Amino acid sequence: MERHGPHLRACLEPLYGAARGFDAWFDHLTAQLAAAAADRPAPLLALDRTREGDPNWFLRSDMIGYSAYVDRFAGSLSGLTGRIDYLRELGVRYLHLLPFWATRAGDSDGGFAVSDYNAVRPDVGDIADLAPLADALRAAGISLCVDLVLNHTADDHPWAVAARGGDTRFQAYYHLIDDERLVQAYEAGLDQVFPATAPGNFTYCAPLKAWVWTTFYPFQWDLNWANPAVFGEMAAVILGLANRGVEAFRLDSAAYLWKRLGGPSRGEPQTHLVLQALRAILAIAAPSVLLKSEVIAPVAETVRYLGAAAAPECHLAYHSGLMTAGWAALAEGSGDLVRRVLAEVPALPAGAGWITYVRCHDDIGWMVLAPQAGASPDEAQARLARVAEVYTRGGAEDFARGESFQTGDGVAVRGLNGMAASLTGIEAAVDQHELDRAIDRLTLLYSLAYAAGGTPVIYMGDELGQTNDQGFRDDPLKAHEGRWLHRPAFDEALAEQAADTASVAGRIHGRLKALAWARAELPPLTPQTVPEVLAGLPDAVVGLRRGLDDIALFNFSGEPQTISLDVQAGEIWRDRLFGDPRGSRIVLAGYGSAWLTRVKS
Repeated sequence: MERHGPHLRACLEPLYGAARGFDAWFDHLTAQLAAAAADRPAPLLALDRTREGDPNWFLRSDMIGYSAYVDRFAGSLSGLTGRIDYLRELGVRYLHLLPFWATRAGDSDGGFAVSDYNAVRPDVGDIADLAPLADALRAAGISLCVDLVLNHTADDHPWAVAARGGDTRFQAYYHLIDDERLVQAYEAGLDQVFPATAPGNFTYCAPLKAWVWTTFYPFQWDLNWANPAVFGEMAAVILGLANRGVEAFRLDSAAYLWKRLGGPSRGEPQTHLVLQALRAILAIAAPSVLLKSEVIAPVAETVRYLGAAAAPECHLAYHSGLMTAGWAALAEGSGDLVRRVLAEVPALPAGAGWITYVRCHDDIGWMVLAPQAGASPDEAQARLARVAEVYTRGGAEDFARGESFQTGDGVAVRGLNGMAASLTGIEAAVDQHELDRAIDRLTLLYSLAYAAGGTPVIYMGDELGQTNDQGFRDDPLKAHEGRWLHRPAFDEALAEQAADTASVAGRIHGRLKALAWARAELPPLTPQTVPEVLAGLPDAVVGLRRGLDDIALFNFSGEPQTISLDVQAGEIWRDRLFGDPRGSRIVLAGYGSAWLTRVKS
């Protein structure tokens, strides 16, 4: 409290200081923190002490992540312990579990409509299973990350039920508006997240005779973070889960917390104060725990959620710009957008880093590249529309098997759904040559994610070449939601082929494992080493310098590319992925990559 309490109060006073009884409320929050610290199990207190002495513990070259749904990966929370050896073989030290909390009946937006933050879905176990799982993972050197939905609850959460029943205390937990003209005034400044399946940002609730703010789906009621009680409730959830062994929280929809008439209600200054305050709470009561922001936006906006040295926010942020640029580079056969994105990444505050990735449970949103894609909005949109088309045409001559996803404003380029293996050509391959090129494309994207200056995260099934799951169309609760295309159940048959280097699954699994182990042996690939984009290379090739003697090269063309590199007498370049010595003239195969270290010959 002596170290972080003043900053916590400095964040909260602008938000809640004008509220009656603020001082008493802050004292209660302080007592809440003290109680959480007193309840913290001894092994976690020891972890806190260790990581306070090594605050960059997570910014390491041997830190690899894995993202999965509990039920689709292992059936249950307890079943996940049976996957630990599988994860360790891939070099995984960070496991992100997508939402497994108790959800509303029926459609739950893939688990993001939470009915109880302190209970899990009955089909995956019990909240009591969480601590033993976290302990088992930690013993294996793996940190547990869980999703925390900050922006909204399900419409059947006890708070929402009480609000609908007339309890004014809980009505204040949400945004309720009884004037349709005011609703329209708010709407004028807002984008729509799901215009095809959930148009608008408000839903009329007859029992309340009012409109409820619902940014995402009508059954997801946005929380009113201007109410200090909401902050206190969510702080208690975070601290309670941290004491069960959770080591990281993915803060879902972090940009939407604060609402403002006449503005976008996205990324408002008050939102950043909320995140800084949550960071301070963890610094006080559970300093070994990380926050990860889920903000899918251009890089200049995304980096704001990492805060500053004097005002830290999240420890990690998704590098959505780099992920999307990689897919664009494959479509164009040019590294232009990757180079532009990386060149525009601002310096990060100390103790902060990127999550680099190829796919996730969400769609690929092309408009995060708008600032880099063209000199004008129209030019950028036209270029990105051409990129998107490469992945959705589905013709016999096309390698990709992706599907369009709804856009945010009716004007922007539609997003993209599909598993990485389907988008890179593994699903559509009709002969060995096409299959080889498809595997090379997938490997290339992961090679970039592993080498480009962040903590890489594998999306479940990518390591086995799992393709699109069309079965969701037969489920009436999922058929309307195209993102289920890339949320297949873990394929046990493919997993059994992981060690078979003659199989597709074995080839991809082996390559990702090789990337992990090569990265672990290369300290310059720590996320703390900022990559320098090399100039003077062929348009198809992206080159990154990591430290003085390490270079990574990526060829986004299907044709071989020749690169000349400086080398002094008595030196050679050694490929860290394959161990091959190279001279000053490097030939990259089509869709090939190389991690080169300059060594004495």
